[in-house]
Amino acid sequence: MAIEFTLNNTEEFQEMVERRDFSIAKAVVETLLNNLNTRKQHIHVITVICLEENAEYDITLERKYFADTLQENLKYYVENEQYEDCTRIVEAINYLKEKQNTPKKNGKNKANISNKDVQPNS
Repeated sequence: MAIEFTLNNTEEFQEMVERRDFSIAKAVVETLLNNLNTRKQHIHVITVICLEENAEYDITLERKYFADTLQENLKYYVENEQYEDCTRIVEAINYLKEKQNTPKKNGKNKANISNKDVQPNS
């Protein structure tokens, strides 16, 4: 399930992005970790609700970009000294890369990892 950010306007969200607000990275990473084995092509990652504009924006990510997105967000976890989560992210990146390189059998990848293998810390 996507994480919601309720803000006054889009400028507030843009400011969060520009200052590299960790809550955005955390929302992205947790959503991806919870969807490692999805068959969906696009995952709903974040919803931004802008009160003043009476608008809602859904941010989605294509499955093929999961590993790159996790890699990009890893640095924010390092900066915030979230080392246990860094390990989970690296494991997920390695799993996704292995899955991409594993020959498919009957349209499915042989590699399998369950969400219990890479669990979010709540």
